[in-house]
Amino acid sequence: MIRPDDIPGVDEDVARTIIVAARSIAPCIDSFPDESEERKNAVAILRRVAAEAPPAGSRRVRSQRIGSAAVDYWNADTWSPEDRSLLRSLCGQSAAPNAPVGSFPEGRPIQRLWPEGRHS
Repeated sequence: MIRPDDIPGVDEDVARTIIVAARSIAPCIDSFPDESEERKNAVAILRRVAAEAPPAGSRRVRSQRIGSAAVDYWNADTWSPEDRSLLRSLCGQSAAPNAPVGSFPEGRPIQRLWPEGRHS
């Protein structure tokens, strides 16, 4: 199991958030045995994501309002598409999530209009 202390240099809450997000992307990461290459690869990806995580503070403030004291923060996605696909590949998931998988019927009603064959 990957723990927050596997991701040094970031706040424990940030590390926990990254691990939870990683589990939603690739649920298999908790099944990797300790000292396995898959676990080491997963931890390396999570450390890279943690290094890119935007710090909290004034640099993330997008707008401020004094009346009713509202602060709006810039929300950057810490996970790049590459990070997501690398993590998924550790679980053997090559297809994008929610993409159709399986076989689909070849025959379509429109083919009766053009009997000379399938058109692309």
